[in-house]
Amino acid sequence: MALHPFVEKWDVGLHGENPLDFPGYSAPENESVRTGRTEHYALIEGRFDVMGGSMGGAHGERVVRAFQRATDERLPVVVVTTSGGARLQEGMVALVQMARTSAAAVAHSHAGLLQVALMHSPTTGGVYASYGSLGDVRAASPGALIGFAGPRIVHETLDVDVSTESHSAESAFKAGRIDAIVSEIDQPRFVEGVLGLRNLPPEPAEPFPRALAAVSADGDPIDAWAAVQNARAARRPSGWQWAAALCESWIELKGLDPVVRAGIATLDGRRVIMVASDRHAGTGRPTPKAYQLVRRALKMADRLRLPFMSLVDTPGAEPGPDAEREGIAFEIAKTFVAQASLRVPSVSLCVGEGGSGGALALGACDRLLLLPDAVFSVIGPEGAAVILGRDAQRAPEFAKLLKLTAPELLDLGAIDGIMPGGVDSIRTGLLAAIDAANPGDRARRHDALTVRYLR
Repeated sequence: MALHPFVEKWDVGLHGENPLDFPGYSAPENESVRTGRTEHYALIEGRFDVMGGSMGGAHGERVVRAFQRATDERLPVVVVTTSGGARLQEGMVALVQMARTSAAAVAHSHAGLLQVALMHSPTTGGVYASYGSLGDVRAASPGALIGFAGPRIVHETLDVDVSTESHSAESAFKAGRIDAIVSEIDQPRFVEGVLGLRNLPPEPAEPFPRALAAVSADGDPIDAWAAVQNARAARRPSGWQWAAALCESWIELKGLDPVVRAGIATLDGRRVIMVASDRHAGTGRPTPKAYQLVRRALKMADRLRLPFMSLVDTPGAEPGPDAEREGIAFEIAKTFVAQASLRVPSVSLCVGEGGSGGALALGACDRLLLLPDAVFSVIGPEGAAVILGRDAQRAPEFAKLLKLTAPELLDLGAIDGIMPGGVDSIRTGLLAAIDAANPGDRARRHDALTVRYLR
């Protein structure tokens, strides 16, 4: 049964042959994939009941034509896989369909159209290693068998027993290869959420009541060190708590570092790609894997032509040995490149602390805004005190020297504005900032800031 009913079926008369004259083989009349359109999207649906869902020449051609037609008609594509892999009886004719279907999926993607992949059990072999894995958002049924080579092949060829530790939806989710595990009964609702046809509210975030603001009634900073401490308050809401409050819908893009979350979000009926840091998760410092997720989000925003938003709150990137071995500086640099390459408007709001390049890599947007009691600095006051004053106890003194409070940063020309107010007014303000922003404004602000202090 289709995920949503077909309103039009495509290429039902397209069948394969027996290119190898393989003994006893006859290409099936009902192929192992059905294609067509539903009310809202193009659907590519694998059929395990036909030759184990295997992909031969006709299967591949149906998929290629479906992607091409969806591209021409500006339709998103939903792919539902259940397959044992390439069809052995068709040899290389079957094998090349991996390359053909992948190329068709990429052409559809480059047209700025959304793809959703739903993996049923089993999803293995050539389908999994081609168009079945290329969705912008990927989900699988609970307990689904997922893997490149099926367990029997692995056991017979390598004499290794395969367990759910490697070949399951749950292991794929843990490794970040899929974004969600969704029961088949809930998959229509999930698809509607990804496509923006319904709202799927973000999971409830633990409420963190607002800390006392470290600004006076007229907006002047009370004290820089007090502002830093206030931004770091244990019960202050971080980026993810703000995201949960601001968004009426959230489709998670799975990452491997809990410090940074990313998703397709909806604010007041408008779709954006959002990244939110969470200082209350882990160490609060993003690792290389966090920046890899940020780049995935940036590239998706750019390709789908959706605005990009980030909610920043981190003392800086993780500087430890593991992060160094994984290339933390390299990942930050590549994230700056992705920000600079963005062709859609982007807005960042620092809701707490912005520390060093690790925070700026999240916030190098066309508009950089701060909450009135947020701070942003080249380094934390303690680090500045150690480097310049040889004494970490001098952190309060260096906090004042760094001019890191929102009013000081605005006066310096380092940020675009200060955003006071509650959840509703901040939501409105973020959307207004998106409307006012132009791709490349970030570079113009950075250039103006630099020139202002040259002589």
